[in-house]
Amino acid sequence: MPSFTLRQAATLPSQPRPIVSIGMGGIVHDAHYPAYQIAGFSVVGGFDIDHQRASMMADKFGVPRLYDSLAEAISAAPADAVFDVAVPGSAITEILAQIPTGRVVLIQKPMGDDLAQAREILKICRNRELVAAINFQLRFAPFIIAARDMIEQGLIGELCDMEVRIQTDTPWHLWQFLFPLPRVEILYHSIHYVDLVRSFCGTPASVYAKTISHPSAPELRGGSRSMIIMDYGENPRVNVMTNHSHAYGAQKQQSYVKFEGSRGAIQIRAGLNMNYPHGVPDRFEYVLLDDDEPTWQSLDISGSWFPEAFIGTMASLMRYADGEAQSLPTSVEDAIETMTTVEAAYESSAASGTAIPAP
Repeated sequence: MPSFTLRQAATLPSQPRPIVSIGMGGIVHDAHYPAYQIAGFSVVGGFDIDHQRASMMADKFGVPRLYDSLAEAISAAPADAVFDVAVPGSAITEILAQIPTGRVVLIQKPMGDDLAQAREILKICRNRELVAAINFQLRFAPFIIAARDMIEQGLIGELCDMEVRIQTDTPWHLWQFLFPLPRVEILYHSIHYVDLVRSFCGTPASVYAKTISHPSAPELRGGSRSMIIMDYGENPRVNVMTNHSHAYGAQKQQSYVKFEGSRGAIQIRAGLNMNYPHGVPDRFEYVLLDDDEPTWQSLDISGSWFPEAFIGTMASLMRYADGEAQSLPTSVEDAIETMTTVEAAYESSAASGTAIPAP
């Protein structure tokens, strides 16, 4: 047994606010509502442009009221409600512009389809004085909460290396809306890891990146493989490497986040990405150089990325809005830095590398 204890769960608000859903699609079904049920959060109403979809969700999750329009959802929402906005990035600004001044909003990632939209979202939130956060929920996955606590306790020493490696066979057909988009892999997937790195290391000085498609899915124009180097100078070294087209069986698939420090290391298997959407079990392993004979050990973690991480983003927003927390980790003010980093990655990819000089 380890000689230390680690946090694994987000801190819940003392008095949870009611939640009003705007958008009741797949991510709400798979993660938002299951997470809220675990946490005891109450969804008091919802709206989706697909009324049949909304009815199915209400029946399955016991949502007591469905609204006929966005305007009704906004006007009928309790004064202290959190608007849980889960719509395509391009639709966010239109919705935010209708939410009354000073209200509380959680916005599903990404923060718009590009940096221009992200800046417009930030502008609207500032002008309307919205208490707004982006749902970058990987920060609140139980295994990440545990890793952060371990690092903050100094157990692995100074962080000098961080790496994310995804080598999976991702079923892109589940998200048909992605196929015509010019930006896919970094904006809709690796953005999680870019934001995660920022939460540990801050915003990098620069980014080197390349994102490309794969012969098995040429119709996925926005890329299915990416390599991202986030430049922090000498330390830490940070790599994000993704290949969603590893169709060679499960044996060599990989999905991990690794932290290396001066006194130890942590490696986490994020099993959700493997055999998606069913996933495989997560795994949290660590090694400490202070031990007489450094040996990798496992730690049991309760909960996973889906759905438990979605508790954290909503809980942190509620606690901040009610003055129970002094900071809002995924605020729009912070999330814009993730979007600028993503934009830099796309610009780097488009610029290509340094040409090889003639011999």
